[in-house]
Parts: sequence; structure tokens; C-alpha cells
Amino acid sequence: MDKFLTLTWFRRLVQLFFFVIMVYGSLFMTTFYSEDKFTGALPALSCAYDEQSGDYCTLIPFQHQMDHRVSGIFTSDLSVMQALLPTLITLGTFILLMVILNKAFCGWVCPLGFFQEMIHSLGDKLGFKRFHTLGTSTLKKVRPIKWLMLAFLVFIFPLLTGIGFLGHEFGDPFCRICPSRILTTLAVGDTSQLYIDNSSTGYMVFSIIADLLFGLMIAMALTIKQPFCRICPMLALQAVFKKVGLLRLVKNGSSSCEKCGLCEKVCPTDIFEIKEAVDKPTNITFADCTLCGLCVEFCPDDDVMQLQYAGFPVFKSSKDYFKKRNKDQRNWEKVTWADVAPK
Repeated sequence: MDKFLTLTWFRRLVQLFFFVIMVYGSLFMTTFYSEDKFTGALPALSCAYDEQSGDYCTLIPFQHQMDHRVSGIFTSDLSVMQALLPTLITLGTFILLMVILNKAFCGWVCPLGFFQEMIHSLGDKLGFKRFHTLGTSTLKKVRPIKWLMLAFLVFIFPLLTGIGFLGHEFGDPFCRICPSRILTTLAVGDTSQLYIDNSSTGYMVFSIIADLLFGLMIAMALTIKQPFCRICPMLALQAVFKKVGLLRLVKNGSSSCEKCGLCEKVCPTDIFEIKEAVDKPTNITFADCTLCGLCVEFCPDDDVMQLQYAGFPVFKSSKDYFKKRNKDQRNWEKVTWADVAPK
């Protein structure tokens, strides 16, 4: 492997760091108070069901507040402000973090995203046939799923539960099927979330879906890049506020765009629109973008693709970098499991 340090390798180191911190973070704390504050301070798609975790998932309080607070507008004498204030605070915190990180949370921080990338790399080394794209027609069918999950599983179903139209199991429906709940608990040796709940029909159905979804995610990740990320409601929630983020993917006009298509080919979420030419510098942080920077790395033209922070380029495409990056990628693809497995 060439010693050339790529953006992808740097990103993997950052992902590994955050995986350790967010899944095992509270283990580094010396007091109960610091552990509790640390656990409640980090916004991540790492699960609060994990008692050892140093994490906080924005989707958890949204569901809780829909069930127990916002529903109070319809079922009790709570004023609109009393009912909405906790949700507004959660939303304000989330927007603040979007300003700082934007959608890079998914590509650089999220433990579940990192896990899927590692599984995909394992599948590559084991010789599984990879699907480089799902195809435009399939993508158009898959993309709305994350919006439906955000609307129904995070907001509508919990709200209807609080009002009394649905059973208690619908109070946090996304948490009940989220693969991160199983992943992060298993990562600390806790198998309590990998189970079939037979306390009621509703709980049983949710637990079966959760187990199947977790297994399906692992199986699909061996051949398809980021399978769960494509339908994750966190990605949809971030897409709503992506315009406020200081970190952005920017594309400059170039006559060579739409010819090589490399940016589309390397995109882990198959954003086929990314290869379209633009007439002037344009923010192309699409809804499915995770700001991983792969498209910038594999753009063979100088300054056509850029990662910008507060308007300043932090990483730009270049011919020289592309040549080195392409060579590094070819060397990596030559490595197989037989080369690294113990003899």
C-alpha cells in the first residue's frame, strides 16, 4: 500500500475515534456525574439503550416529546408553549450542531455508518460481488423511505400514541427497530436488545423487525455501500437543515463535467445528480450526501469539486491528488483476504 495518506484514510481514523468515544465513552469517566453529563452531551446515532455509551440520539427525545409533551395540546390543559418548548430546545440544539458539522455527522461521526463501511470493506476482501450502484429507478423508489420513516416513526406514530390512538409500543417506534440499538449494545457485551419481545403482539412484531433489519443490514452491507444510511431518518432530518451548515460540498463549473462520471461512481449513496455540470460555484450538498469527500478525491480536474467550511476551501480536487489517490485505490483493491489471513 502506498504511504500516501488519503482523505478517506484520515476520515476512517476520525470515524474510529468517534466510534470508541460514542460507544465506550462513558467508560473513560472517573465519576458518576461526569459520566452522566458526558452520556447526555454527545448527539449521535448511537443508542441510549446502551448503558455504557457516551452518546445521545436526537431522534430519541423527538419521539418522547411527541408522545408525552406535544400530545398534551390535545389531551390536557398544557399550553402550546409548554407542550412545544422541550421539542424546540431539542430542535435548536440539533440545528446548532448542523451549523458546525452539517451532514458530515453521517460520513465522519456516526457509529452505525462506520460499522457498515467496515462490513463493506470486509465483503470486498472476502470476494463478494459488489453492487456499484442500485440503478436510477431503484434509487427513486428507495429515497422516499427515509422521509416516511422520519415522518411516521419519529413524529406521527408517537404523537398518536400520546393522544391515545395507538398502543404504547408506538411511543418510540424508530428506536424499537433501529439497528444502532442492537449494534451499540452488542459492542459493549450487552445482548439484551437482541431478542423477541413476547409481552404483546405489537412489541413482538417490532422486535422481530428489529432483528431482521439488523441482520439484513449486515448481509446487504457486504455487497452494497451504506444500505441502512439510505433509509435512515437521521439523514432525512439533516437534509431539512443542510443549508445552514458551514461545511458544504461545492462544485465549480467545468466543461469536462458529465464526461468521466467518477464522482457518481464512487459516491457511497449513489447520488447520480452529482455529475451534472454547473455554470457557477454551486452548493451540491444533496439530501443523501454524507460529506464523505470521495467525490472530491476522485475528481480528476483542479478545483472542480471542493469541501468548503464557512466559504473557505478545506479540501479541493486536483489532478496530482487524483493520480495518487487512484493508484492507492488500485493497490487496495488488489489486496484480498488470502493476502492478510493467517497462514
